[in-house]
Amino acid sequence: MSNSDPGLQFQRSNLIVRDLDRSLEIYRDILGFSIDYQKVSEKTSYSYTVFGIPAHAKLRFCTLSAPGQLRTLALTEVTGVELPEAPSTPRLSAMVLKVDAMDAVLEAFRARGDMLLHPEQVLHTQDGRVGREIGVVDPDGHLLVLYTITRAGG
Repeated sequence: MSNSDPGLQFQRSNLIVRDLDRSLEIYRDILGFSIDYQKVSEKTSYSYTVFGIPAHAKLRFCTLSAPGQLRTLALTEVTGVELPEAPSTPRLSAMVLKVDAMDAVLEAFRARGDMLLHPEQVLHTQDGRVGREIGVVDPDGHLLVLYTITRAGG
């Protein structure tokens, strides 16, 4: 393996959440991810170490797939300890998601009443496509940037 080919493969992002069922209403029911598996994490889970979670906390873990993208997202519910409030700005990360049914998704987010929706903007891509984009913050403070393409480039 050379420096130009490190054998890199993106596996998934893992979000810490307060309530797995509430998060599944967003990521599965509205956005359309499907559940691969769920489990109660063992006390030996590496998540305790890498996320700095106290040993007395309880974890539930769930992996999700997008159509054609196997297990690209994980949700880890942490209970039994106080989690920090939503991150302040500037935000340090975001998930960027292409969403074809943008209006339906935004309507569902607005109906929930617990999501922060930033003002929508026109998207101009580097290859000339035009679309819509909007930043959304879930109840745990995770930033999602949703976009859809409305006109092909060229």
